Amino acid sequence: MKILTKEISNELNIKNSKFLAELFVCENQEDAKEIIKLQKAKYQDASHVCHAFVIGLKKEFLGMSDAGEPSGTAGRPMLDVLKGSGCTNFLLTVTRWFGGTLLGTGGLVKAYGDSAKCVLEKAISQNCFEEYIEKTPFNFLCDYALYEIIKSKLKNFSLYDLNEEFSDKVLLTGKIVKSQFDDFSLLIKNLSAGGIVVNSQ
Repeated sequence: MKILTKEISNELNIKNSKFLAELFVCENQEDAKEIIKLQKAKYQDASHVCHAFVIGLKKEFLGMSDAGEPSGTAGRPMLDVLKGSGCTNFLLTVTRWFGGTLLGTGGLVKAYGDSAKCVLEKAISQNCFEEYIEKTPFNFLCDYALYEIIKSKLKNFSLYDLNEEFSDKVLLTGKIVKSQFDDFSLLIKNLSAGGIVVNSQ
């Protein structure tokens, strides 16, 4: 299963109507609600801000909205494209600015479906997806002398979003591939003679 790793957008113009498709990383329904709210606030001048999302490793959370377009002409074709992609944990909004020409129900289904397909193809071509790997967040404090030793060992592990904060000690936070957490934790414990416990958040 692949997940989206960064936002991307694509614009289509169909019979003078502008369709702006935007893909967002979205890991839960609360995130989805917040993104949709922000998009509606951002595009108050638009005719419609429609959305669809697929969340969960088993695609267990699905959502969509026509946002005032005729029923079944926007959210459903967008969701069908997302469901057929083999990816998850992402949300799509398609914002429409009406250009004066009515598209009809068939035209709307095609316009919203094409908007979804085009932004998805763009995301794939720009490597915006990666295979899902379960990760464990971690954090620990160490003194400066030990930090240099630990730093040299980090390359042996698959770490993500590593962050270091320097004060009287060094705080390291990040994520590690879940299957490596126990070995990582044991290494830090041994290097510190049992003085450091790696916390999993």
